[in-house]
Amino acid sequence: MPSRAPGKWRFARTGDYISQKAGRSWGHRQSAPGGRASRHHRAASGGGRGANWRRPRGPGVVSLEAARLRASGGPGAEPMSSSVAGPDCCGGFGNVDFRQADVCVMTRLLGYVDPSDPCFVAAILTITFNPLFWNVVARWEQRTRKLSKVFRSPYLACYSLGAAILLLNVLRSHCFTQAMLSQPKMESLDNPTAYRVGLALLGIGSTFVLSSFFALGFTGTFLGDYFGILMEARVTTFPFNILDNPMYWGSTANYLGWAIMHASPTGLLLTVVVALIYMVAIQYEEPFTAQIYQQKASSSRKRS
Repeated sequence: MPSRAPGKWRFARTGDYISQKAGRSWGHRQSAPGGRASRHHRAASGGGRGANWRRPRGPGVVSLEAARLRASGGPGAEPMSSSVAGPDCCGGFGNVDFRQADVCVMTRLLGYVDPSDPCFVAAILTITFNPLFWNVVARWEQRTRKLSKVFRSPYLACYSLGAAILLLNVLRSHCFTQAMLSQPKMESLDNPTAYRVGLALLGIGSTFVLSSFFALGFTGTFLGDYFGILMEARVTTFPFNILDNPMYWGSTANYLGWAIMHASPTGLLLTVVVALIYMVAIQYEEPFTAQIYQQKASSSRKRS
């Protein structure tokens, strides 16, 4: 904006002087500290709405900040109360306890869970143990053929391991359910809509699990390739044409739906553990299974 003439600034300072003299004469009309000043006094001192464009500019002009500094007694002096600056509400951020803020959804779930509960501990142990058990036993069998020798048949050995895995899965599901029942519910999930969502997830997961079983057969499902019972070709029918490892992800969907149907934050947390354990198992199983079929392909080439 263009600068204003110095003469007009002197007129403004004269207006300030007259206003101050009038304030001393009519002390009962002057506002108390922190109160509302008169309209003319705000206009002369630069306060109020639009103060920035009302302030004169040009040579010799003293800024509003410098004027306030002079009025307060200079640097280091105790600041005077001002309606412009406003009060220091609530002591600023010094009185804010940031520990009370929610960091993420997982933090909310942990608030409902008692990790020392025996049912919760049992659920964690069974979720972790089951994939560890069948991977260790299957790899041991693939290297030594001990189970096949004990049962005198790789098929009987595979059936025995499959039966053990099924029993362990039943135990895991039981511990999962007991852990949910022993912990509090989440009110936001305890409604008919959430129940229907959980039921739908349970249906989808069961579809993936059962269709995978029928596509692979018993020996294909329960690690028959580790016993030397290899399939002729890779299965590409449903549900393997939709996603890899559909049995694992179908099982995870089952647990997620079961947890939502029970409005259980403990169940949701345990479902996360199930998914993580399955992801680790996949990282170990897929390369090893690929190696088994590569060995089969190489041996077939040698025979031919």
